[in-house]
Amino acid sequence: MAKKTILVCDNCGTEVAEGKGATMRVTFVDARRASKQADLCDDCAASMPGATVARRGRRPKAAAT
Repeated sequence: MAKKTILVCDNCGTEVAEGKGATMRVTFVDARRASKQADLCDDCAASMPGATVARRGRRPKAAAT
């Protein structure tokens, strides 16, 4: 028998479609507290505060010139 996992947004409670959504992880500065993680739909993830972070690593050769 197959099992199906349904992902539900922790913020609004709607079902997240396959291939959509995001996971938000909060880690505290002091290591004594455990990290928190939330599954979000695309709409809720876009409305969350915070700045976008640049991707790590060197730029591809075609984009660098």
